[in-house]
Amino acid sequence: MFTGIIESIGEISCLTKDEENLHITVKSLLAPALKVDQSVAHNGVCLTVVDVKQDTYIVTAIKETLDKSNLNSLVLGKNVNLERAMKLGARLDGHIVQGHVDEKGVCSSIEEKEGSWIFTFQYSSSAGNITVEKGSITVNGVSLTVVNSKKNEFSVAIIPFTYEHTNFKEIALDDTVNLEFDIIGKYVKRLTEKYS
Repeated sequence: MFTGIIESIGEISCLTKDEENLHITVKSLLAPALKVDQSVAHNGVCLTVVDVKQDTYIVTAIKETLDKSNLNSLVLGKNVNLERAMKLGARLDGHIVQGHVDEKGVCSSIEEKEGSWIFTFQYSSSAGNITVEKGSITVNGVSLTVVNSKKNEFSVAIIPFTYEHTNFKEIALDDTVNLEFDIIGKYVKRLTEKYS
């Protein structure tokens, strides 16, 4: 379980294919504090630590994860947003994030607004996911509030702190991002479907 509040940015230092799996080595300030078998969210994707060195650690993504997320487009030197699993008893500053990406989205617009940025993302209607105004959404693992919700599209406002401390500053038009829709919204939608 995560909160969507990014702790650090990691740099991809090695990518190794192993049949349909991808072993990802990440250089990070978090590495010395990690242990094998811990969960870390990478651009919002929960992956298990399988090895730790001094300033790097390794996680493995399976085919299903690679198909559903943007991890298959990682390249050496690319930055990823990192968050360790939340501690029980700590403040929940973001929202409840599972680290299970629902689908990929595409950046369709970036607008600078006097010190902040409005990013718009489009996603497929085939999975039945929805957003609502002022609801929560996770983009590349970052907990955000939806400011403009339309069918298969939403916008988020990015403040300077978030822009500088996540990989939002690297997102360009037509880039693919990982989307995790609000778990409470998904349950409500499922429960009300039978009445529609």
